Amino acid sequence: MKKILFLLVINGLLVSAVCQAKVYIDISSPSSRRLPILIPTFKNTGGELDRENLASKTPQIIADDLDFSGFFKIIDETALNSSTLEGLTSDRIKWDDLAIVGAEAVVTGGFSIQGGVVSFELRAYDAVQGKFLIGKKYEGRREDYRLIAHRFANEVFRSLTGVDGIFETKIAYVKAIGTDKEISLADYDGGNAKQLTNYGSLCLNPAWAPDGKRIAFTSYKDGNPNLYIMDLARGTTRLVSKKKGVNITPDWAPDGERIALTLNLKDGNSEIYVLHERSGSLERMTSDQSTEVSPSWSPDGRHMAIVSDRSGSPQIYVLEVATGRVRRITYDGSYNTNPAWSPKGDRIAYSGMVGGRHQIFITTPDGQIHQQISREGNNEDPTWSPDGRFLAFCSDRSGQKEIYIMRADGSGQKKITYGRGNKSEPAWSPFGSM
Repeated sequence: MKKILFLLVINGLLVSAVCQAKVYIDISSPSSRRLPILIPTFKNTGGELDRENLASKTPQIIADDLDFSGFFKIIDETALNSSTLEGLTSDRIKWDDLAIVGAEAVVTGGFSIQGGVVSFELRAYDAVQGKFLIGKKYEGRREDYRLIAHRFANEVFRSLTGVDGIFETKIAYVKAIGTDKEISLADYDGGNAKQLTNYGSLCLNPAWAPDGKRIAFTSYKDGNPNLYIMDLARGTTRLVSKKKGVNITPDWAPDGERIALTLNLKDGNSEIYVLHERSGSLERMTSDQSTEVSPSWSPDGRHMAIVSDRSGSPQIYVLEVATGRVRRITYDGSYNTNPAWSPKGDRIAYSGMVGGRHQIFITTPDGQIHQQISREGNNEDPTWSPDGRFLAFCSDRSGQKEIYIMRADGSGQKKITYGRGNKSEPAWSPFGSM
């Protein structure tokens, strides 16, 4: 699924960046301030006209990425004199002018277009010391400019924080098309949206494999709600579970070889099972007269968060995989669902009913701390970014269900999907997704 993109390091510059690397932003510090960064319009250094306006669109994507991270403050380039940034290299930048507007980092970019191919040369500098930080050359198709922008935003984020950014990750989600529902895929910010299934039926519950190359999902395309796995690189889909009744709410184990899901094999009662993908064998995880659904593995594979109504209403429980023991962790509210265990293992996001509306909450695995992080409209289906710093969810606050993203503290809530049809059940990809 990923488009072909060639990346080259600017000669001699990467070694300099590595040797002088330091952390400018401590993202683990609660008092960390936003670093002021300037990302001006890129320069068209070639002879072909910029009909797609890549000069403005590409730096805007980089700016939006860094701004959403919560660690950068984007400086408006209109505050600068037009001669401040005359070129891409440090000797063509008027550093004193950057100091006047408070810039502590700056990105410069040039590009050229030849037919259907675009080449970018992008650099980032420490604007206080006038020091080079990182430089890259990229070549790809014209339509790859979004991927190039996200990739360089990751480079800038890594060079200033010392950790990886999430700007190349994807979000799969369910989109209503008339009376049907299909699986769609988009960049983490909603760009490059495309439809993955076209079955003219109901497709639900997308779940990423840990390798980022496969998506499990439920579809009624053959009549029964069966479980399928789509291989994104090969463009193939295969049936993996067609048990009579439901085969729903899949979640991959960290080992990438097992899938937890909901089946109702015995008496029509929904229970949690583990499917071994290669052999097709099943292990039953729960055995209760109540309804159990929506498993979410802990990152160490030792536990699952599940939904059970054994107390009389849907609540979040933690299941110990080895023993089958369960313990309840939500008590406030009478309707708590959609658990999602964070990649770091320290938090569980879920949807809870408050005042007649669904809202996103975060709790600890012991259930001792609960925090409501959404308030406007109905908000459901939380899913974590692979670094555990962000969440995607669906909300009807705009009049229909759309996918939103936000920081894990609830700040920076941003709609990323548009157009006709409800969108729901987002699933955030791991790093390295197709």
